Amino acid sequence: MILTYRYRIKGGFSRRKLSALSKSVNFVWNYCNETSFNAIRNHSDFLSGFDLNYLTAGTGKEIGLHSQTVQAIGEEYATRRIQFKKRKLRWRASSGSKKSLGWVPFKSTSVKVDGNKATYAKQAFKFWKSRDLPGKIKCGSFSQDAQGHWYINLVVEAPLIETSHAIDAVGVDLGLKDTAVLSDGSKVENPRIFLKYENKLAGFQRHRKKRQAQKLSAKIKNIRKDFLHKETLRLARKYKTIFVGNVSGKFLQSSHGKSSQDASTGMFRQILKYKAIRHQGLVVDVSEFASTVTCCSCLKKTGPSGPSDLRIRGWICSECLSQHDRDVNAAKNILRIGLDALRAANVA
Repeated sequence: MILTYRYRIKGGFSRRKLSALSKSVNFVWNYCNETSFNAIRNHSDFLSGFDLNYLTAGTGKEIGLHSQTVQAIGEEYATRRIQFKKRKLRWRASSGSKKSLGWVPFKSTSVKVDGNKATYAKQAFKFWKSRDLPGKIKCGSFSQDAQGHWYINLVVEAPLIETSHAIDAVGVDLGLKDTAVLSDGSKVENPRIFLKYENKLAGFQRHRKKRQAQKLSAKIKNIRKDFLHKETLRLARKYKTIFVGNVSGKFLQSSHGKSSQDASTGMFRQILKYKAIRHQGLVVDVSEFASTVTCCSCLKKTGPSGPSDLRIRGWICSECLSQHDRDVNAAKNILRIGLDALRAANVA
């Protein structure tokens, strides 16, 4: 499978050199933007990535970029223009208040990685190698974050990992109080990272300490991602087939705001899917309609329903008198629905 490994670049000289290269990338991008828009406006001709590569051929040596980087910029521009269905995309600014974050794409043959050093355009860039690459490099890029730090992103073809799963199948109910509740009764608690630093971040923003606010925001983001990666990896190693409720992350964010951001249900599901595939497992999205109000024992809809009953975390079925934890019951229903769907698919 295809994975991206990200490493932080060392040294001030490397950062200055990459910043200079990113200005050349912006120049090529803006040329593609203007040329493509003029072709559409004057001739109704939508330029492809191949057309842009032809128009920019030979410019790499003049502006200090590898020729394949220039090609990658044209191809990326054409892809994004089609994706967003626009005749013109945003300009990439190299200075000013709307300065674009640095970006230098490359293909596999334009960069050479040896240990903790990457050589691009006859320039060596050292990075902190936190983990070994599992396969051959296919492509990649240098990218900059809001704090000015540079990273090298290497897209590699990684082999699947042989995994002996302890449990065959499990249902997962995603939520806000707990990030995930499993049908076997275990829970992934929501660490509420943002709420922990909320007052401190608000203080920086109130006093217009932009640099400190950016640094703290990056810290919150990194802690959250580290938590999600560790928990999803644990689940991918333990369970072979994982049925996940299809709750919408955007819906939760629109209705619960910061609590939804802390839970990161959409990112949790996304990371879990590719980790399960690499460990030879499977993640299946399951409709969780009425999973909360349906008793997992007798399948009667006797549970609490509606926004006013969200505070009720435990209930007793009036039909079979089974006692339920609200979220565990939903996870068990998700597991049942998922297994029924798989059996029906196998029969068909």
